[in-house]
Amino acid sequence: MEPYATNRKASFDYEILETYEAGIELFGFEVKAIRSGRIMLSGAFAVPRGSELWLTNATIPPYQAANTPRSYNPERPRRLLLHKSEIATLIGKSRQGGLTLIPLRVYSKNRKIKLLLGVARRKKAFDKRQKIKKRDMEREAEREKT
Repeated sequence: MEPYATNRKASFDYEILETYEAGIELFGFEVKAIRSGRIMLSGAFAVPRGSELWLTNATIPPYQAANTPRSYNPERPRRLLLHKSEIATLIGKSRQGGLTLIPLRVYSKNRKIKLLLGVARRKKAFDKRQKIKKRDMEREAEREKT
């Protein structure tokens, strides 16, 4: 199944150490909007609150603006649905220095909307420059072959 949305910036800005699959608590009109591909993950991250994980800064615009409640906030925090042991593990990892919980992609599995959540460490500017330089060198080599 093709993902509804991917966070392409995450792989460039972060080094992904582990991934977890999570469900998302959504309203019905948010599900329709996601299925039509209207979700933005850039700048989104997961935050522990108490014994739960919440997805913040993910934007889901209304599916039909006229049929959504006036009080609807497209950037509202959404609860992530995981097993208690996974939540405890992720909360512990998020409290470690330098680790962040980043959404990588949103997709459908058995007609349910799932989120691939990555435990990530921010890359240094030097690493990013190295990656860009390596990509350019590979492109040049490919051009010279043909």
